[in-house]
Amino acid sequence: MKRPIAKLWLDLREFLNVYQEWHALVNGFSEVLCPWPPRHKPSPENEKDIADEYHYYMWGRALGTLAWITIGCVIKEVLFG
Repeated sequence: MKRPIAKLWLDLREFLNVYQEWHALVNGFSEVLCPWPPRHKPSPENEKDIADEYHYYMWGRALGTLAWITIGCVIKEVLFG
């Protein structure tokens, strides 16, 4: 069943309601917050979750970037007043 885009944006019951969406979001966030290479090769399931929920992965990356900016501002404020 297709829904209009306005209805899709307002339906919060569909937002992060399955583990694959959370998995993609956390992976994107962690990749930015922890920029060093992963210790383990990603599993096929991990790659599938990210590919299927790529928009959540990209939002996770955006949130990770905002977290770095916030951390930098806090450090600057603490060190330099």
